[in-house]
Amino acid sequence: MDVSIVIPLFNEDESLTELSAWIERVVNAHQLSYEIIMIDDGSTDNSWEVIEKLRANNPNIKGIKFQRNYGKSAALNEGFKAAQGQVIITMDADMQDSPDEIPELRKMILEGNYDIVSGWKKKRYDNALTKNLPSKLFNAAARKMSGIQLNDFNCGLKAYKYKVVKSIEVYGEMHRYVPVLAKWAGFRKVGEKVVEHRARKYGVTKFGWDRFINGFLDLMSIFFVGKFGKRPMHFFGLWGTVSFMFGLMVFIYLTISKFFFDVTGMTQRPLFFFAILAMIIGTQLFLSGFIGELIARNSPERNHYLIEQKLGL
Repeated sequence: MDVSIVIPLFNEDESLTELSAWIERVVNAHQLSYEIIMIDDGSTDNSWEVIEKLRANNPNIKGIKFQRNYGKSAALNEGFKAAQGQVIITMDADMQDSPDEIPELRKMILEGNYDIVSGWKKKRYDNALTKNLPSKLFNAAARKMSGIQLNDFNCGLKAYKYKVVKSIEVYGEMHRYVPVLAKWAGFRKVGEKVVEHRARKYGVTKFGWDRFINGFLDLMSIFFVGKFGKRPMHFFGLWGTVSFMFGLMVFIYLTISKFFFDVTGMTQRPLFFFAILAMIIGTQLFLSGFIGELIARNSPERNHYLIEQKLGL
């Protein structure tokens, strides 16, 4: 199969028929074998009924219906599991991503030998204050922490090699940082393509200000897990040892001062408590690292979602 188009969605019943018809026109014009995987993330409108009707007319359309809303990352993770195409392309269901970009994105993966090609919505139609400015801050922070020079980590229109999506796990709010997850998994050739950003035609945006806070926290999680996820003792053990040794040295200094030089007074008491506190914190950090090692070696699958129904999968 040439291409899998993975579309996570939540309450997008108005756009699905038009979007699927547009995708069909593009892939048929370029004679591509394809599948469209729509993941209904617990919609409360008629999205799943629309998907069932589309599937009845086109067997290349497949569906996954979550029992409740889990978020975009969960939807992408399940879509990646199901995808069978040589190239996997993700896009949003709100008609702001253009299916006309599919052939060129696929070409860049195959002929440019990229692991990932990320869309860059250079000209946007979103609200400048509530979406554009926070996105710029996010992208700057993500570039700094990850070393990946992308202008638009948030763009939902991306293309991946088959091997990439089968090698990573997407959870939390980490869908916007899939290139970072891929880099930590060893896929380092990341490209970028300027893509068309269209004004929203149907519905309303599903994202509020809380996504930016969660996004920053998840970026920090990715950085930590990517660097120390398989060896948490290297982080906790290091700083635990530093804290403990510092407290121990202060404690020894105070002990020697008291018993050999008879130095006492109010200034010594805070230092004594500080030394004890540093040793306690150091011990706790060291034990955290040890427990983290045990968890890392015996952790169950992180992603488990209740799926109410599947179509064609």
